[in-house]
Amino acid sequence: MALIVAKFGGTSVADVERIERAAEKIVREVEAGNQVAVVVSAMSGVTNTLVGYCGEISKLHDLREYDVVVSSGEQITSGLMAMALQKRGIAARSWLGWQIPFKTNDMHGKARITDIQTEELKKRLGSGEVAVVPGFQGITEANRISTLGRGGSDTSAVALAAALEADRCDIYTDVDGVYTTDPRIVPQARKIKKISFEEMIELASLGSKVLQTRSVEIAMKQGVKLQVLSSFEDHIGSDMPGTLVVQESEIMEEELVSGIACSRDEAKITLLRVSDVPGVASKVFSPLGKAGVNVDMIVQNVSADGQFTDMTFTVSRADLPRALEVVEKLEEVEYEKILSSDNVSKVSVVGVGMISHPGVAEKMFTTLANKGINIQVISTSEIKISVLIEEDYTELAVRALHAAYGLEETA
Repeated sequence: MALIVAKFGGTSVADVERIERAAEKIVREVEAGNQVAVVVSAMSGVTNTLVGYCGEISKLHDLREYDVVVSSGEQITSGLMAMALQKRGIAARSWLGWQIPFKTNDMHGKARITDIQTEELKKRLGSGEVAVVPGFQGITEANRISTLGRGGSDTSAVALAAALEADRCDIYTDVDGVYTTDPRIVPQARKIKKISFEEMIELASLGSKVLQTRSVEIAMKQGVKLQVLSSFEDHIGSDMPGTLVVQESEIMEEELVSGIACSRDEAKITLLRVSDVPGVASKVFSPLGKAGVNVDMIVQNVSADGQFTDMTFTVSRADLPRALEVVEKLEEVEYEKILSSDNVSKVSVVGVGMISHPGVAEKMFTTLANKGINIQVISTSEIKISVLIEEDYTELAVRALHAAYGLEETA
């Protein structure tokens, strides 16, 4: 008998028919003698609708009330999934975040999990009951509903798997694994059988929609076995049902480049002629952090006389209005002008093999130059190189880089 946490994303539970189909997969696990906890997202499109309602009321709404609104989508799905399982003769019930409880800090809209109390849940699972848990939501110490940020249902699932000491966490989605890039952009993209936690973290943080970054971080830290599967395919008898996310040591031979990621959820802010004095960066980025704005790429260009600098950084498009409000109210930072744009995207090359192989960056820059694509910002780590480019060139850049690094599916 194994204890499995199965998570179904929004497209996998998009309507009642798909919820029924997902329930059949859970039935198979139960019939195989396994204990199962199910984590569900909101039905496809529901969260966007709820977020839209909040924006219509106010662009700078109360994030505590925002959490109350947007967390309701997962609650609906969890109830429907429990009903679908009960219809099939499976003992099942839904557990909302506050009932478990799924405790978080008070950073509303982007809360982090602090504790999951699983005593009662383990008892019910041990008796053969299937637990259906809404992802994305929790409860603060002040007993306010909280949410974990977009894609937070993955985090809920992996954290629950860690707390339950589950044998495996299966992430069911609308794709059958992790690919070398988005197959909708490059039809020749290749499915990856095994990928390291480190590479998956980079791909997730850089725009790959298959897994959420924090979920992979938790899986790596807690040693949770992670598998990405399609909710629309029958995996019985398949020798490669999906993608396993594993420790780097479990991969026989590391690829130079594992994948190309892109993100259109980018916005750029530039502060022109900032006084170049010690502590100025802290005075800009500390208020942004306190406002819950995550800053990604950062670049500074110091003037020839050393007195001024142009400071450019990126945030998510959703955070752009809040970030601009914070920057415009800075009292201890002198600058000439603020420029902003959301007509940008980030394209990244990822691979653990980059650590021991020179020339990866040169190939990337040459490939983009040959296509006439201008690079606005560059950031690097040991296993990735990211560039910010004009959004209109995103797909051209991805296709060119995918071909340049030889990632196409081979016959």
